[in-house]
Amino acid sequence: MRKAVIALEDGTHFEGEAFAGSGEVNGELVFNTSMTGYQEILTDPSYHGQIVTLTYPLIGNYGISPQDMESQHPHAAALVVGECSRIPSNWRATLSLPEYLEQHHMLGIHHVDTRAITLHIRNRGAMKCVVSTEDISPSSLTEKARRAPGLVGRDLSSEVSTPQRYSWPGPYGNLAPFPHVRADGERSFSAVIPEKNTHRYRVAVIDCGVKFNQLRILSRLGCHLEVFPNSTSAAEILDWHPDGVFISNGPGDPAGVPATVRTIREILQQEIPTFGICFGHQLLALALGGRTYKLKFGHRGANQPVKELSTGRVDITSQNHGFCVDMDSLPPEVETTHINLNDNTSEGLRHRKLPVFSVQYHPEASPGPHDAAHLFARFIELMDRHHPTNPETR
Repeated sequence: MRKAVIALEDGTHFEGEAFAGSGEVNGELVFNTSMTGYQEILTDPSYHGQIVTLTYPLIGNYGISPQDMESQHPHAAALVVGECSRIPSNWRATLSLPEYLEQHHMLGIHHVDTRAITLHIRNRGAMKCVVSTEDISPSSLTEKARRAPGLVGRDLSSEVSTPQRYSWPGPYGNLAPFPHVRADGERSFSAVIPEKNTHRYRVAVIDCGVKFNQLRILSRLGCHLEVFPNSTSAAEILDWHPDGVFISNGPGDPAGVPATVRTIREILQQEIPTFGICFGHQLLALALGGRTYKLKFGHRGANQPVKELSTGRVDITSQNHGFCVDMDSLPPEVETTHINLNDNTSEGLRHRKLPVFSVQYHPEASPGPHDAAHLFARFIELMDRHHPTNPETR
């Protein structure tokens, strides 16, 4: 194993060993508190441009399974863990974590004091970082970190968005099982894949870094999905005559994609049912006249408590975001629906007149394991209510 150095822009550095890959990368150093899900974290496009530290001490013990991918390849810049498991054990696994990272030429660092990293970021905030197995001079790497680009104002979502539109079900294979859910929160765990020709709803997906499980769930609930690049014009999306519009998660600063915000604003004028998740929540807030800002160290983990204000219901949610909606900036016609109980920040909104709502967290990630899945069914109900007699889709 090669020695590796992690250097932050404030001059702090940590040492470890590379258990996969080699070279030098830069990104924003963040931490995630999830106990499981390292494969989903690595393949989540929202981690593009970030070096991820996992707080759970042993990572890699169940290997890598193709069914658990959230995209076609890892997007995190590097992975930092306390210890990588030497012996993965899972009947579904086809690769070990080091083998997977090596396949994709991605740096994996362990034997690092991840608790110290987490406490430092919590106290000082997420910051620019360089990880290297080549240059092991802390002072040299610190200068490189200071010169590296940050996340504020950067358009990272265009780097992970699909280069061309496609249909789902389509190029990425089978649908994974997921429980059928109803908007009232009741659950049936039949997980039956819809029969052929049962996709009743036409949903346009604006891909800012979409996760496969969002597409799987919507498809299972009867949606034919057309996935559009985030640079697509409103006219092209509307020309497809969607029953609904879904705005996905994605990386970086939502203020860095003004063209996408304009597209969403034009679509909202048509009063089409619209649902946004995470980055999509932030983009909707901007399109509706609100503002966003960068959090000190973000929310990343599978244990974030979120309260729905209208019912008092608390869901344990999966989250991954470094930016947040400024609730005080929202116009009167936009209502805050959910808040994070750790810091009282925005976790959801809805328009009081238009069929538009969004959440900051990831209902498709199911940490509860199915706490927030009813939100997808709520989107289906909105489309039913606004297009009850559409002969092209019913």
